[in-house]
Amino acid sequence: MEVLIFKVLGGLGLFIYGIRIVTDGLQNIAGVRLRKFMETISGNRFIGCAVGTIVTSIIQSSSATTVLVVGFVNAGIMTLNQAVGVIIGANIGTTVTAQIIAFKITKYSLPVIFLGTILTLFAPRRKWRFIGQVLLGFGLVFFGMTTMKDGFAPLRDNPVFLSFFTRFSGEHFFSIVLCVITGTFLTVILQSSSVTVGIVMALASQGLLNFNGSVALILGENIGTTITAQLVSIGGNINARRAANAHTMFNLLGVICILIIFPFFVEFVEWITKTLLNLPAPDTIFNDEKPFIARYIANAHTFFNVLNAFVFIIFMPILVKSVIFISPEKDKGVLDELYKVKYLDRHFINNPPVALHHARQEVKRMGEGALITFKDVINSLYERKLEKLSIWREREDALDILQKEITNYLVKISQGVVTPYDSKEVSNLMRMTNNFERIGDSIENIAELIEEMIENGYSFTEEGLNDYKIISDKVDEFIRLVIDGVSGKDQGAFYKARGIEEAINIMREDMRDKFLDRLRKGTCLVDPGLIFIDMLTNFEKIGDYCFNIAQAMQGNKFE
Repeated sequence: MEVLIFKVLGGLGLFIYGIRIVTDGLQNIAGVRLRKFMETISGNRFIGCAVGTIVTSIIQSSSATTVLVVGFVNAGIMTLNQAVGVIIGANIGTTVTAQIIAFKITKYSLPVIFLGTILTLFAPRRKWRFIGQVLLGFGLVFFGMTTMKDGFAPLRDNPVFLSFFTRFSGEHFFSIVLCVITGTFLTVILQSSSVTVGIVMALASQGLLNFNGSVALILGENIGTTITAQLVSIGGNINARRAANAHTMFNLLGVICILIIFPFFVEFVEWITKTLLNLPAPDTIFNDEKPFIARYIANAHTFFNVLNAFVFIIFMPILVKSVIFISPEKDKGVLDELYKVKYLDRHFINNPPVALHHARQEVKRMGEGALITFKDVINSLYERKLEKLSIWREREDALDILQKEITNYLVKISQGVVTPYDSKEVSNLMRMTNNFERIGDSIENIAELIEEMIENGYSFTEEGLNDYKIISDKVDEFIRLVIDGVSGKDQGAFYKARGIEEAINIMREDMRDKFLDRLRKGTCLVDPGLIFIDMLTNFEKIGDYCFNIAQAMQGNKFE
């Protein structure tokens, strides 16, 4: 009994680890190209579905694809319609794993493991090391599959286990429902639909499951796999949650529809597999095993997802409207939004290109928060309302929190495996984050100066007020420029930044000289004049910080 348990658990462990290594290796190979490929998706639902299928076929994980999609929706890269199309396609792409497992190539698993290990450890180029990682992963998958099957073999003659597995016969409605529920919970626990498929194939190959029960378990797996997207969407924006809900609704409704026609669906899979591949019946026993059932299970998995995708891609507008209806948006205040990170997602830490893109989105958002705070503080001099001016304190706290969160996120990325390009990007984003926080500090200084003016009843002269407007408008323009530069909207931001930074420096000296001239002529008071000089200093500092951000934006462009 110990040997049986050790073989089953050891085989399962190898299988799970192999799947993980394959996914990580393929993601490393795809890298930035995968992200850019998904960013170019058009609004056409059929193209989105095709992209989802291709990407999932490449990275061998529907969970990874849906996690990417939910993250992209949260980051504003994808619309909800685009995301739903990709998720529908991802369900088709994930069936490739089952098709590969169904091939009888387990005898090559050890040579593949050897080759993958050699490439992973000794290949001189990163690309070949990643290819070795994929080969090693596939070798472990097939070796784990063989080990699991060997572990399950003795159970064929055990009456207790045979009695237990007869409950999963799928011969009547309640047995089918039991299989669906079991497949769902097994996938939720294992967090991998491919692992569930592998276990079902191993059990079925040893005669412990018949074809009906296997198909019902696979249907449950399609429901269980949606939990990953739901977990990732927690804390995300409304469209990220809607994308996750669309994934759940799509799979759940598809399973319910197949359950209604379950006997006909099973017969269809048997008929088309026999016709196309000329195979014996799925439950045919040869040498105490069912050598053909794995291919039937893989085909059932594929046919279900293709049929489900075909139906829902046609009715996708209704699906999207339904998801919006069950996931209404709640109004949130600006401060509530600013206090919480929006784009940073720990699920992408091990995928630096995607994680860094999300970090850049959060840095841009931090800049937008600084801009809103700047505008409100500047306008408060005209409105002269202390209660409205006091909001800057809360927003400055929010900017400090964002700086800490972004920095921690970037540090975690840098602690993983990153390319020199990604490492440079981490440094650039940290520099941007720190300078946006310093902009917040200078805004705080300006707010305190305005507060002092209002409390003491000071006012600027008409000339001073005009200078205040001119330089604050120029600083506002500079902040907007670097925000657009961070997001990539303005490719020439760095070169424009030089001119604006110089203009602000000249303004500061010119306005300072004009103030001293007014002071000598006695046309302005000393106290508000000294406050004005301090304001000019802070405006000039904000210009310096904006130029630092512009320099950081250029960081990777000349590598």
